[in-house]
Amino acid sequence: MGRGTELGRVRGLGSAKHGAHHWWNQRLTAASNLFLMIWFVIAIARLPGYDYATVRPWLSSAWVAVPMVLLVMSVFWHFRLGLQVVIEDYGHAETRVALMFALNFFVVVTAAIAIFSILKIAFTAGMPL
Repeated sequence: MGRGTELGRVRGLGSAKHGAHHWWNQRLTAASNLFLMIWFVIAIARLPGYDYATVRPWLSSAWVAVPMVLLVMSVFWHFRLGLQVVIEDYGHAETRVALMFALNFFVVVTAAIAIFSILKIAFTAGMPL
């Protein structure tokens, strides 16, 4: 009693083994979000203006583009981990797979669009508007 299912015992997966990994990933992404967001707020506050002509050269620097890409990746991964828990806890068995697929699709597409936008500005900075 209390040892899980037969399949879970064979695979060596219990709630503690899988749950701790998910919990740890969520805490790591939260910490990276904290540091990267502090950097982002300070960097944005130091800009003289917030128009496209000011932000474009700022974002074209590798010292800005790389942390921005890391911030996008960390925020979207943290978002996915958090909503996965909500879907697993409150989603009905019939719709859980579809909801997880929709969540993964949304996260990958929106993160890819954000990263593409950052890289496009970073790599085309010297070109005329």
